[in-house]
Amino acid sequence: MPDKSNFTPDEWKLLLESVMVAGIAVSAAEPSGLWGLLKESFAEGSALMTAKLDPGADALIKAVVADFETAEGRSTARDGLKEKLTGSKPGEVKAKCIETLRQAGAVVDAKAPSDAAAFKGWLRQISQHVAEASKEGGFLGIGGVRVSEAEKATLNEISSALKLAA
Repeated sequence: MPDKSNFTPDEWKLLLESVMVAGIAVSAAEPSGLWGLLKESFAEGSALMTAKLDPGADALIKAVVADFETAEGRSTARDGLKEKLTGSKPGEVKAKCIETLRQAGAVVDAKAPSDAAAFKGWLRQISQHVAEASKEGGFLGIGGVRVSEAEKATLNEISSALKLAA
């Protein structure tokens, strides 16, 4: 049963960051304005809560969620993201997020192969929830689409980075 002790501190930081960048990549692909961003952020947070409450959730997912419940875990993820994304131009944020997901997928494939499919699928699911959280286009929520073409393309990039079927 893999947990934090199976990974180096840098690898664990990467796994924590991957949870956050799974949503950030989608948000960066199609910025939704203030309300959209709030809805997308809430969708990412609710994915953590859902995993915490799911008795059948994978052990590695549970370990990552448990670390997010600590000040140290949240600080590690936040500081890592600051380091990665500070100074990035808007167009670079998505690419850096996708690369982080690619690296995290490789780490879990190597260090926790029995949990890799579940963990990577969970990251993809977080991205999907964020994409569906707010309508894109339209005016004041009227019209628009649930998932924009840019978000669909980003979801495909995420699946590819994680080596999952789109």
